[in-house]
Amino acid sequence: MIVGIPREVKDNEFRVAATPEGVRELSRAGHTVLVEAGAGEGSSLYEERYVRAGAEIVPTAAAVWEAADLIVKVKEPVPSEYELMREGQVLFTYLHLAAIPELTRVLVDRKVSAVAYETVQLPDGRLPLLAPMSEVAGRMAPHVGARLQEKGYGGRGILMGGVSGVRPAKVLVLGAGMAGANAAWIAAGMEAEVLVVDKNLDKLRFIDQIHKGRIITLMSDQLTLEQRVREADVVIGAVLVPGARAPHLVTEEMVSSMRPGSVVIDIAIDQGGCIETSRMTTHSDPTYVEHGVVHYCVGNMPGAVPNTSTYALTNVTLPYALQIAERGLEEAVRADPALARGVNVYAGAVTNAGVAEAHGMEPVALGSLVDGAAG
Repeated sequence: MIVGIPREVKDNEFRVAATPEGVRELSRAGHTVLVEAGAGEGSSLYEERYVRAGAEIVPTAAAVWEAADLIVKVKEPVPSEYELMREGQVLFTYLHLAAIPELTRVLVDRKVSAVAYETVQLPDGRLPLLAPMSEVAGRMAPHVGARLQEKGYGGRGILMGGVSGVRPAKVLVLGAGMAGANAAWIAAGMEAEVLVVDKNLDKLRFIDQIHKGRIITLMSDQLTLEQRVREADVVIGAVLVPGARAPHLVTEEMVSSMRPGSVVIDIAIDQGGCIETSRMTTHSDPTYVEHGVVHYCVGNMPGAVPNTSTYALTNVTLPYALQIAERGLEEAVRADPALARGVNVYAGAVTNAGVAEAHGMEPVALGSLVDGAAG
């Protein structure tokens, strides 16, 4: 199979879909790997390494898209890439289609086979391709919060860990999954006062046991959220419903109750955001102020640490990319139910129920389109 790796074009997106090590595994398996010139430079991965690994360097994105059977990316295609997609092509990337109706329609109209990293799901519910980027974003969030609390960035001028005789910042983390647990861990390491809320008692119990009470855990309910949001210096939203839009746990009224200079960081913004006042921002223009509260809603947070993120991403995506390249998508999804759950659009139909519901569309079970596939 011809595998194409184009350069990412989203604002300040410096990651690349595969490391030279990943390219070597694909080329060793007998596949042709096309890498757009300069695709890895933002991650400090230079062309000579890709060439040594067996890649063919292609001068333009158009040439990559035109030749490749399987396109492996990091982020969802942007409008400038829509015209490059073609019928029957397999697109393997983060998609977050529930929040992007236009891209969903383009994928359907062009009959692209779109496989989303974020909905590949194991039988126990884990999301193996989302986990490493959730981990990175979660660990970054307290650092972002600490910076934005500085007065020069619009914050209240509070040091995350406080000092002797002065209270630390109060950090509220919404969600105890991969992103939320990592955010809480790093914030606690910065000696902030950390609270995590979730509806899953087992997740809260795990955090409590691991951190031995250093992080406060609370069951999520409306009154608890109203009280804790109002008191927080930094709110980190890390709520996920696989494939579907994130629920608005924090209302505009709650945000307006926060003290001026408080900070909200919405890690869930890729899925529409879990804070009602959130709207997508970029690394080049990351914040805005609403109701006196500084909002940071960058949709590709891990893109700020691209070398780490690219290696972490390749570690988990490569086995699935190899499956698709070796077997073809249809045979791969027959063999692997987890990968089948990753298929969001196939043959002009939306096959993910969460995406279809978000856009008022009728979902089509993948199993009715590919004999023997799950779903």
